[in-house]
Amino acid sequence: MQTLFYPISINSIMDIQGVPVEDTYCEAFDGIVSRMIITAKDEKLLMRAITSATALPSTVFNEAEGAVEKLLKPSETPDKRPGAVIQLWVNYMKNARENLETQLGKRIRQGILVVPTTRVFNALGPSEQDPGLKTEDSIDMMNKVGHCGDGYEWVEKRFGREMINIPLMMGEFLIEKKLGVKKGVMGGNVWFFCDSEESALDAGARAVDAIKNVEGAITSFDVCSAGSKVGGRFPEIGPSTNHPFCPTLVGKIPESKVPKGIKSIPEIVIDGVTLESVKEAMRVAMLAAVGVKGVKLISAGNYGGKLGKYHIYLKDLV
Repeated sequence: MQTLFYPISINSIMDIQGVPVEDTYCEAFDGIVSRMIITAKDEKLLMRAITSATALPSTVFNEAEGAVEKLLKPSETPDKRPGAVIQLWVNYMKNARENLETQLGKRIRQGILVVPTTRVFNALGPSEQDPGLKTEDSIDMMNKVGHCGDGYEWVEKRFGREMINIPLMMGEFLIEKKLGVKKGVMGGNVWFFCDSEESALDAGARAVDAIKNVEGAITSFDVCSAGSKVGGRFPEIGPSTNHPFCPTLVGKIPESKVPKGIKSIPEIVIDGVTLESVKEAMRVAMLAAVGVKGVKLISAGNYGGKLGKYHIYLKDLV
């Protein structure tokens, strides 16, 4: 195991391939998610649509966050075209379902519908084979998306599904009439304490790539450079920088918790349709990151148990 010199006490009870793992946990919390398949005529149009729909994670403003879960081959999509599975989430609180409906309307209309040749299909429902993807609940997309057709839209059977057909200046936009929704888990995370920006980027990228193989899990921030904390001097802007873990503040603040020699600490934030999918994503992320020489410690972010009811201990994952 590597020898590290810490300005504070770090409790490490295990290691992964020689990299210490702190005896700590991440806090995760309830969310509500819609999971869908997006397709387009070609990969360029597809990438534009899925990037637009999932960009700008904004749950701190009570809006939505999302990401691409996985890319699909044409043989894996309902209309046999290039596709991807994406997820869109909102926090689980009062009126969460209504908020998700509103956010879906924004992201689909402005991120997907405006991209030529795109279509949207449901990927959560009672017919799903994976128990974690089953749900009886759904949102009818006519109000928030279908009526974008200004009354000229119609419902038809296409690809064995009930689809809303919205006439556009470049043809049509098809969206499945009902998109499944279910309760899931948000905010799982792992931190990698790295000796350089380069090793941090490498470790983060490997972790994100590994999570793409976990069914039902996403990384809404990809490699996140700005782990936040609860509270701060300017509460009106929401969560603020987690200053004890900022390497550039070492020597400037007495409460620094950055170990000697650590220059960068990426955070990988994970949402999943089940608690098990979040745990598996955290596990594979850690296993992937330890392959980078500059990773010196693995930890996770929590808020003293005040944020989320799910406490996922790193020691239980590997």
